[in-house]
Amino acid sequence: NHRLGSGDGAAEPGLRRHGTPGRAVGRGNSKFLGRRETMSGIWPGETQCVVLLGFDVDGVSSWLNRDPSYKDHPSLMSMAEYGPSVATPRILDMLDAHSIPSSFYVPGYVAETHEDMVREIASRGHEVAHHGYMHEPPSTLTREKEIEVIESGIRILSGITGEEPLGYRSPSWELSGHSLEILTDHGFIYDSSLMGDDAPYVVESPANGKTIVELPIHWLLDDAPNFVYAPVANRLGPMRNPDEVYGTWASEFEGLYRYGRAFTLTMHPQYIGRPGRLLMLERLIAHIKSFPNVEFMRAIDVAKMWQKN
Repeated sequence: NHRLGSGDGAAEPGLRRHGTPGRAVGRGNSKFLGRRETMSGIWPGETQCVVLLGFDVDGVSSWLNRDPSYKDHPSLMSMAEYGPSVATPRILDMLDAHSIPSSFYVPGYVAETHEDMVREIASRGHEVAHHGYMHEPPSTLTREKEIEVIESGIRILSGITGEEPLGYRSPSWELSGHSLEILTDHGFIYDSSLMGDDAPYVVESPANGKTIVELPIHWLLDDAPNFVYAPVANRLGPMRNPDEVYGTWASEFEGLYRYGRAFTLTMHPQYIGRPGRLLMLERLIAHIKSFPNVEFMRAIDVAKMWQKN
């Protein structure tokens, strides 16, 4: 296993980890750049930081996977359905207005019940990636069931978009011991479920020796811990003020920019798509764009870049 530097942790248990490639250092003039030797220099050309905006379009799937009886709670179901039906079109228009490419992680069940939405996401140039079928965390599945879920999602998404998904994000960010083997055997280029770094890295499945790019995430950069409120499901907050969340996310971006890393933000349309929260996201985008040498990219494009290196 290869350690990436004084600020990098050891490989995730059971995984072989390969180093983050070093490349040209960005030359932005922001006060957050500081001393050049503390930076990673991992991005090509002048780029100092890459921003990946990701939207997990869970709809009702995450709730039904938790408890199928939630289908009999129309208020909860309507709150979840707000995501794909109302918020996602609004988000797509917002991304268009700011010329930002993004990645959408769509469970198979949501895709087959919202085919027009999936086609619209793809037609606007965004990535449509795999997110299970009924939002099943792989760690809760048998190996056989996990393969079934992966193949079902591939079949559904490719049937709608005409292209097989190459990116995967595990529901609830809980892979199983078989996940990397299954993903690499099914041709995925990247996973976005681990938290072992704050820039892309490569992991190797010990089962088959194949590698996959990891685009790491973190609960700090997720809207759900800040906004979920569903009393019938015993999810009781904290339902934070958007200004508080803005402060957390803006500070994390500034730190990641300072060290030349990746700002990977995970959002769910049913939460971030509320009007006041979406205005907060636009304010964050404007803040990010005020920094020099920042690139907004789809996750798949970052993964392909890493694969070449």
